[in-house]
Amino acid sequence: MADPAASLERVLVVIPTYNECENVGPITARIRKAVPSAHILIADDNSPDGTGQLADELAAADDHLHVLHRAGKEGLGAAYIAGFRWGLDAGYDVLVEHDADGSHQPEYLPAILERLQTADVVKGSRYVPGGATEGWPLRRELLSRGGNLWTRMWLGLPVKDATGGLAAWRATTLRGMDLDAVEAAGYGFQVDLIWRAVRGGFTVAEVPITFVERELGDSKMSGAIVAEAMLLTTRWGIKHRLTQIRTAFAGTRPAVTQDSKDTTR
Repeated sequence: MADPAASLERVLVVIPTYNECENVGPITARIRKAVPSAHILIADDNSPDGTGQLADELAAADDHLHVLHRAGKEGLGAAYIAGFRWGLDAGYDVLVEHDADGSHQPEYLPAILERLQTADVVKGSRYVPGGATEGWPLRRELLSRGGNLWTRMWLGLPVKDATGGLAAWRATTLRGMDLDAVEAAGYGFQVDLIWRAVRGGFTVAEVPITFVERELGDSKMSGAIVAEAMLLTTRWGIKHRLTQIRTAFAGTRPAVTQDSKDTTR
């Protein structure tokens, strides 16, 4: 479905932030170095640690950096949707999801954007050949791999790292999806969005990356976030499987034609 003739020149990297004062400066500097032509949007959820104010200072010194101030903490998914809408309204051709904490390394962005030339969305993947994680305890590794296995089992997704948070989207792809219908607020957002892309017939590609554990600040991952993602995936999966069963059952029923109807009176 990807249109090779479509412009992909204007790139916006969306970074949701909440209490990332220690990380926002270094991560934006690395992105600017990795992809100098790209613009950056910091979508800050009214961080009490001053992240929003620091972002304003960075934006004042760099015309490639912008800030979207949000009223409060509403979840990762809501922040990304707001950032996507800002970027689509501003006419960007590509919108990139990128964490603030440095776990996703900006140095992979050139390869991801290059792959987008022949895909509708590209995920940075820890679980394709060449991908890896660094600094994770075994429990975290098992939780992540198990979550992706659970997702593939229920939804049949042809994506190895559906929960990964580094992705580049064509603007045309996002416009072709119903962003208003996205349900997940937390990390289940990643699965929700890529599931909608697959069902919409868009081409999804994965590029291997190495994910490194954050060095500064606190992780936003929690048991509640994991539970939300698992429950949503299960609900979507049950609905998906029931639809498959109904479709298969309908296909086995004999067609009723005018000649086969009982015309006896």
